[in-house]
Amino acid sequence: MNAPDRAVIPAATPADALRFLAADAVEKAKSGHPGAPMGMAEIAEVLWRRHLRHNPADPNWINRDRFVLSNGHASMLIYALLHLTGYDLPIEEIKQFRQMHSKTPGHPEVGMTPGIETTTGPLGQGLANAVGMALAEKMLAASFNRPGHAVIDHHTYVFMGDGCLMEGISHEVCSLAGTLGLGKLIGFYDDNGISIDGDVKGWFNDDTPKRFAAYGWNVIAAVDGHDVEALDAAIRQAKSQHSRPTLICCKTAIGQGAPTKAGDHDVHGAPLGTQEIAAMRAQKGWAAAPFEVPPEMAAAWDARDTGRTLQAEWEARFAAYRAAFPALGAELARRIAGILPAALSAQFAQLINTAGELHKKVATRKASQIVLEHITSILPEFFGGSADLSGSNLTHVKASVWVNHHGSGNYLSYGVREFGMAAIMNGMALYGGFIPYGGTFMSFSDYSRNAIRMAALMKQRVIHVLTHDSIGLGEDGPTHQPVEHAASLRLIPNNRVWRPCDGVETAIAWQAAITRADGPTCLVLSRQALTPFERNPEQTSDIARGGYVLIECPQPQVVLIATGSEVEIATTAAVQLTQEGVAVRVVSMPCVETFYVQDADYRNRVMPNGVPRVSIEAGVTWFWRAVVGENGIAIGIDTFGESAPAEQLYQHFKLTPAHVAECALTLIKGW
Repeated sequence: MNAPDRAVIPAATPADALRFLAADAVEKAKSGHPGAPMGMAEIAEVLWRRHLRHNPADPNWINRDRFVLSNGHASMLIYALLHLTGYDLPIEEIKQFRQMHSKTPGHPEVGMTPGIETTTGPLGQGLANAVGMALAEKMLAASFNRPGHAVIDHHTYVFMGDGCLMEGISHEVCSLAGTLGLGKLIGFYDDNGISIDGDVKGWFNDDTPKRFAAYGWNVIAAVDGHDVEALDAAIRQAKSQHSRPTLICCKTAIGQGAPTKAGDHDVHGAPLGTQEIAAMRAQKGWAAAPFEVPPEMAAAWDARDTGRTLQAEWEARFAAYRAAFPALGAELARRIAGILPAALSAQFAQLINTAGELHKKVATRKASQIVLEHITSILPEFFGGSADLSGSNLTHVKASVWVNHHGSGNYLSYGVREFGMAAIMNGMALYGGFIPYGGTFMSFSDYSRNAIRMAALMKQRVIHVLTHDSIGLGEDGPTHQPVEHAASLRLIPNNRVWRPCDGVETAIAWQAAITRADGPTCLVLSRQALTPFERNPEQTSDIARGGYVLIECPQPQVVLIATGSEVEIATTAAVQLTQEGVAVRVVSMPCVETFYVQDADYRNRVMPNGVPRVSIEAGVTWFWRAVVGENGIAIGIDTFGESAPAEQLYQHFKLTPAHVAECALTLIKGW
């Protein structure tokens, strides 16, 4: 008598190693998102084991493929990939998923975990960063590759979900990527039809393939995201052409592998539960304990030997390149290392200390352009741009070569895409070899704000040129007149906001932004011309400290503190007060954040304790109340602006020397 048939248990696959690590880590943490890692497991396995060129022993190898997980809530997917392929991410860190000070935080954080290329979490921004990385690869290759010597030659891969594609930034950056023909950018759309609120058909019913085809992308539609051979064929097809970015649309089931919860939105952001994981183990025939991977499967994932070979082969090619093109090789090595050109410091010194156009009455946006004219040609890593305001931001110069017209260069018109521009610049900075700067009106920095915040969080050198900084822009009215923006940007930790009062301060602000390697800088610049000030060498040197004494008075009765265009108002008020016998000191404070990281002795020398303070800035006053103290006076604008010529607006809002002098006298009398 024959034995009864037994159910055949399908053999576990390498993708299942990702699934179980994700499920176990989320279960132990009692929080997290297991659904996306489980649903994208085959996509990740095929990409990382068959195509991704990387070296776990050197996460910073310049010619590695970049991998970005834009749907960063699926962080256990990338942590599992990094652990399995041999990065310095031991299983103990996987077990500490989402715990204090672990290398496996809830969302991927660059600098925290080896192999993480960018911090993701705010949906869509990882996709934008990937566009920046692909742009950087294209520009660096155009600058340095020579026939027979392709030393910069790799792909940028990005995973994205429905949420990333719902975000407006995805339209901005994907449209631009198609226009620019970023052919080495390959995106994987995890089309599982689920978001936190459930089935997305009620709020996201786009024809995504047609949308990306309209952008100019190469679209590979209707790929079974759990069929490894179909995925492999799609990636090979994507890599076979370099003229257009590619979107591979992968139909998947969220939580794939979970016996009862796969395809359900409940698996998106909650642990599976011990019973479901046990049932999944039984169904897959997975006998390994939690956080364990069978030795033969672990060996199949290990990419260390392959990675060392890939990098060694590239290093041999790079050595041949350096022998053939020694100057180019040295310059590429310098840029990869992030070392600024030796001539830059001398150029700034000459600009700052030599009488010239920078020392005349000019708008600080014009002073910024003068600085750029002098430094762009000696700073080849500079990559400029504007969100369709080049002629207003004055961000382009004679040495600017527009990528839009030439295919390669050092300047890009991003179109009306402020958020996309800021996030693309983050990607370029993360890639390395570039110092990106981009311009828009200051009032539109609200569009860019979250990307500025991400640059600050990631400690990336990105420079934002924010012009038309106040009511001084005049007739365009309150929609274009920033009043709360400077204060708002100053509140972002690790961001630096410089609002210079003349050409010299503008040059020093640029120097501070370029030499600062651990965070972004916002340069807040005027539309209207500002009067230059004379300074002694000590005063000029102290500008870099964020705040300094512009008009000295050894024993002041009052200290006037101002920024930007309002410094001239403060100095004029000081003349009036002096004529009335009042001892006045004027402090220019172009960067409040930099001033307050100076030592207490310096701060007290600039603004002595016990002396009344008045601040003057064409913006909200509450920010300055902490600077002037409980009994000080903050003069500014606590309403929206008006449409009128600038001179009338300053009178209307009482931003005048007479009003400043009146407030100072009132303060002294009541002190």
